[in-house]
Amino acid sequence: MDQQQLSAEIGRRRTFAIISHPDAGKTTLTEKLLLYGGAIHLAGSVKDSRRGGRKTTSDWMEIERQRGISVSTSVLQFDYRGRRVNLLDTPGHHDFSEDTYRTLAAADAAVMLIDCVKGVEPQTIKLFKVCRLRGIPIVTFINKMDRLGREPLELLDEIERVLGIPCAPVNWPVGAGPTFAGVYERGSGRLFQFERGESKADRAVTTVGDLDSPELAEMIGDKVRDQLKEEIELLDVASRPFERGAFLRGEMTPVFFGSAMTNFGIEPFLDNFVDLAPPPGTRRTIKGERAADDPAFSAFVFKIQANMDPRHRDRIAFARVCSGRFLRGMEVLHVRSNTRLALTRSLNFLAHERKQVDEAFAGDVIGIWDPGILRIGDSLCEGEPVEFDGIPRFSPEFFVRVRLTDPAKRKQLKKGLEQLSEEGAVQLFFDRLRMDREPILGAVGVLQFEVVQHRLRSEYGAPIELDRLPYQHARWLEGEVDIATFETRGYSTCVLDVEDRPLVLFESEWAMQRAEKENPKVKFIAAVQPGRSARSAA
Repeated sequence: MDQQQLSAEIGRRRTFAIISHPDAGKTTLTEKLLLYGGAIHLAGSVKDSRRGGRKTTSDWMEIERQRGISVSTSVLQFDYRGRRVNLLDTPGHHDFSEDTYRTLAAADAAVMLIDCVKGVEPQTIKLFKVCRLRGIPIVTFINKMDRLGREPLELLDEIERVLGIPCAPVNWPVGAGPTFAGVYERGSGRLFQFERGESKADRAVTTVGDLDSPELAEMIGDKVRDQLKEEIELLDVASRPFERGAFLRGEMTPVFFGSAMTNFGIEPFLDNFVDLAPPPGTRRTIKGERAADDPAFSAFVFKIQANMDPRHRDRIAFARVCSGRFLRGMEVLHVRSNTRLALTRSLNFLAHERKQVDEAFAGDVIGIWDPGILRIGDSLCEGEPVEFDGIPRFSPEFFVRVRLTDPAKRKQLKKGLEQLSEEGAVQLFFDRLRMDREPILGAVGVLQFEVVQHRLRSEYGAPIELDRLPYQHARWLEGEVDIATFETRGYSTCVLDVEDRPLVLFESEWAMQRAEKENPKVKFIAAVQPGRSARSAA
């Protein structure tokens, strides 16, 4: 393949993540994008899946379908209008935010989903800040316009005021709540009217017209139509024009309106998004930058998932291709271990459905069958070693001690905890003072413990009980360290992580600040990169 063909293939890739607060409709939007992208024929529903109806595609784990929440990132790929779309559906709940942070490292753009009833919510603010730090362009989709919520102008003002990013409305809602009938596309002047169908799993019937069509007046009434015209005239005068350069720098967000549940506004959004979203660009390495169209293959692992096929107890490492071309069977350098790997088993997924990948390009996400060699943050490459900026592991905020209820299942527990901690869902520590090395788990959210408990029982046959520990803060240590000084009853204790690095658990912020003051030669580190010594994370 020559350079021109390589650049053309990379140029048609679009890789993005969806970020939102819980219950903003993220999984529903994902289903509808898959529906309109032709990847599925009927869209599932989070609520229907709990009632025995059609299940959602991205929520493939048993616990996700039982609870009706996403607990793990799903990687979904489809073609649309000549583009190869890699959709990273991330968990919305803040207890699983570390998985989302890692996934954003693999994205070239993000869709920020806003509930029109609730507006900008706390988890949305946190994830927006991560995108801004990484310079990720953000497209905003204001969802649930079929419900009576906040006024569109009020929502735009809140986004600009709370998030500090200018808005450029690409379309505008026609009515709201029961009168929501479509969207007006400002650039083209086209009006998309939608019909409410009997099934929300099928595409909405769409009619393209204009503001003066008699059908529109008949559908929404003269009063709503006149208000719509006034708002559009106001937008034309007062709103900021869209600037692509500012958008690509993360300094402006184009805004769309719609309803994922009723399929209103999904197709116009997707049509615009594949043109707005950037193709793969330059990626930062520890020695410089690597262009996407560099002919040498390179990639990094951002996610590991065990037991996607429970029958075979498999382990899949998800890698973002950063440059060049991937070919199944190629031999690459595993930079961390300085060894060669043959990538003979490569896959992509649509939930449990898997398909062999023979070829991929920069921007694509591939699943690599892994016998236990790869870790999150690992770099793979052809030619000279290329190591991408690592994905830090953040210090947890909640801790539990694991008690095995069936002593005969000790081997299953050991294997299960090792594999699940390598996924990054929880972090595994050991009490350095106890001979039995009884495991301690740490997580950024308590729901992670429930997921691990469920998966240990269902996937590994290891039933456990969890005892909550009283610690609230944790820091890795680096420097002239006397670990015994941190064994202070009622204040702190020291444990070891899986790489035998000391981590101090503090019962309060006051105890942590006191330890920092009394040990000026010790560095207290909030995040580390796996496989390396503790160090600060940006």
